[in-house]
Amino acid sequence: MIPRLQLAHITKRYPAVVANSDVSLTVQPGEIHAVLGENGAGKSTLMKIIYGSVKPDEGSVLWNGQPVHIRNPQEARALGIAMVFQHFSLFDTLTVAENVWLGLDKTLTLNQVTHSITAKAGEYGLDIDPQRPVHTLSVGEMQRVEIIRSLLTNPKLLILDEPTSVLTPQAVEKLFVVLKKLASEGCSILYISHKLHEIRELCNACTVLRGGKVTGVCNPRVESNASLSRLMIGAEPPELEHHDRKPGEVVLQVRDLHLQREDQFGIDLDGITLEVRAGEVLGIAGVSGNGQQELLYALSGEDTRAAHSAIQVFGKDVGRFGPAHRRHLGVHFVPEERLGRGAVPTLGLAHNLMLTRTDAVGKSGWINVKALEKQAADIISRFNVKAGGPHAAAKSLSGGNLQKFIVGREIDANPKLLIVSQPTWGVDVGAAAQIRGEILALRDAGCAVLVVSEELEELFEITDRLHVIAKGRLSPSIDRARATVQLIGEWMSGLWVVQPLRETPTPTLPQRGREQEEGHNHA
Repeated sequence: MIPRLQLAHITKRYPAVVANSDVSLTVQPGEIHAVLGENGAGKSTLMKIIYGSVKPDEGSVLWNGQPVHIRNPQEARALGIAMVFQHFSLFDTLTVAENVWLGLDKTLTLNQVTHSITAKAGEYGLDIDPQRPVHTLSVGEMQRVEIIRSLLTNPKLLILDEPTSVLTPQAVEKLFVVLKKLASEGCSILYISHKLHEIRELCNACTVLRGGKVTGVCNPRVESNASLSRLMIGAEPPELEHHDRKPGEVVLQVRDLHLQREDQFGIDLDGITLEVRAGEVLGIAGVSGNGQQELLYALSGEDTRAAHSAIQVFGKDVGRFGPAHRRHLGVHFVPEERLGRGAVPTLGLAHNLMLTRTDAVGKSGWINVKALEKQAADIISRFNVKAGGPHAAAKSLSGGNLQKFIVGREIDANPKLLIVSQPTWGVDVGAAAQIRGEILALRDAGCAVLVVSEELEELFEITDRLHVIAKGRLSPSIDRARATVQLIGEWMSGLWVVQPLRETPTPTLPQRGREQEEGHNHA
């Protein structure tokens, strides 16, 4: 059989790093091939070379056995290569349909593309409104647009970069059915994910990168999470230590929060009520686009339209206070958008500290640059951020490394209340374990933590209690020990009953349960 894609001795150098060093990779027709590696291992660079958006310094590319020089994404698409990037390539001011139309055959009318989007979205369970402007979408909804856009090209090779990071378990299962069907029809799939159980379930081949080099090729179905971790990071991620402790005083209290959406595509918040106590982690699960963004804006102070008494920190009304005032009370916040909200792309890491940290500004108003540089260097070291130092521009970091820096920046501030959205989105297993461990350490030190995440495995690992948000409404809270994946999945559709819950077995994700029975560490 002639391979669909062959990479031979690919090398790509940048001034500060060698992203790919002598990398070879073969993908067969109908094969679902995983590319596994920690943040900064060179996965995204390699995918961009295949897609034509980056040119290699050395090496060759063969497509269906023939040498090709893919000079740009348009040539890649002409060959039948489609890619869903981790950082989306969408125009904010255009609608979903207009964005999709840009990447398709221009003989199609916009109306035809709109109907195709609706049909494809229904077929694959990727709910999206073709008429919505992209700037009104959440991160998860943007990812759905990218996936639909790629599927509409009927690709021969589909590259997926962290495609399930913002999908519910039910949606992941449905996506896997779609991907397996595509593979059975001859489509090859290159699949990048940090979720090892997904790779073992879905993929039938795997190439592992570490430091830009290939460190192993294997069949993931005969590997364990632990053995894949060893191939990827040279060790197994540390076990999380979750100590039971009695929560302290109420730090954050939200009472009957009602907020009308600010744009026609947003979600109204309908009577949100919750509390977070010192020394506990409260999790909020839910499908992207169900009010998470609106709630986070209200809690962070970006949206100050709430009734002043609807949000309290340490008993003080803060509903009309902005972010700076809330930070003075000890509230720190990690948004889901890394670039543009969590960090200024063109600024260095040291100066990005000033977005939320003011301790480097003296009484005279002068910035203590040395202090900023030391803080940034300490965070880079503590959280193992791969960067060119405190002056490296935020946009120069891989997504996972920038996430580590932003989370580290807020944890390093010793918050009394930490609100985190998608703490480990796109982060490798080692870094995810570290971030989750740091959150638990904060909790054990008495900090109140609110985690909004679409990764159920993450929520089951680090939370003490759980809510689910659906259509702007919040479910009752449930202790982590009583929650199950099935129950939380049902609640994500808004199917909950406000009444005492019967005792249910201790929750396990199906894959995690098997791993623990086999004596393996889970990722």
